[in-house]
Amino acid sequence: MSAGLFGLLDDVAALAKLAAASVDDLGAAAGKATAKAAGVVVDDTAVTPQYVHGIAAEREIPIVKRIALGSIRNKLLIILPVALVLSQWADWLLTPILMIGGCYLAFEGMEKVWERLSGHDEHGEAVRHDQTERELVAGAVRTDLILSSEIMVIALDSVADQSFWTRLVVLVVVAVVITIAVYGVVGLIVKMDDAGLLLAQRSSATAQRIGRALVAGMPRLLEVISVVGTVAMLWVGGHILVVGTDDLGWHGPHDVVHHLEHAVHGGVLGWLVNTALSAVVGLVVGAVVVGALHVVPRRTGRGDSEIG
Repeated sequence: MSAGLFGLLDDVAALAKLAAASVDDLGAAAGKATAKAAGVVVDDTAVTPQYVHGIAAEREIPIVKRIALGSIRNKLLIILPVALVLSQWADWLLTPILMIGGCYLAFEGMEKVWERLSGHDEHGEAVRHDQTERELVAGAVRTDLILSSEIMVIALDSVADQSFWTRLVVLVVVAVVITIAVYGVVGLIVKMDDAGLLLAQRSSATAQRIGRALVAGMPRLLEVISVVGTVAMLWVGGHILVVGTDDLGWHGPHDVVHHLEHAVHGGVLGWLVNTALSAVVGLVVGAVVVGALHVVPRRTGRGDSEIG
């Protein structure tokens, strides 16, 4: 009987070790997938504060919460099932879909660059003043659906060789972690000026200085986030396209980037080279798309009017 008991304990210990190893593997996979999607997260964080700009202070956090709930629904109820079905039965579609998303990110990034260069920067005009809260939240959730799709597909691509259940768990973890991180940061950003005003009203001179600095720094912070988000979109979009063309059989761009990355012996400098070259690819592709959608139609329209 004791031998049977010890055998049972050995089996339990073995199962416990296996479960611990599985948890470690899932944690590592989720961490890798989350890190890989981080570039798109920057833009998601940069875009959302614009939707609560000009809203009454007491409604800012409730609106951010509603957008966050819409975001988690996007990820878990729409994107996750579609992504898992494709990865299970039509995984060959993931790379083309990811590349389409890469083109979209490159287009969005280059369009922001074009708006700045042409003097028509509309970044802060995402919300009309006459919109109701429902319309405002609906617009933000629609934008989130596009960005969340990229986040989830990038995360899925990093664990494409794992089992179905591992992919499911990893994507759920990524969806929850990314949503909490993005909208937690957004909540802090939109309340920064309120915190600054409260501090500025304190009797302490130090608190007043900090408060005024927070209020004055808010527009600059949003501007920095906007620039970082633009660069991140170009970099992530370009990197997706470079890797995607390599997967589809055109190895030239990937080989060039890989060669130059190793020419500087990898490490941080290698990462910077890879990032810079990916951003250049994103810039070029984005410029082509922006030109096709904006510049060419305008010139064609002007030519037609002159002929008429």
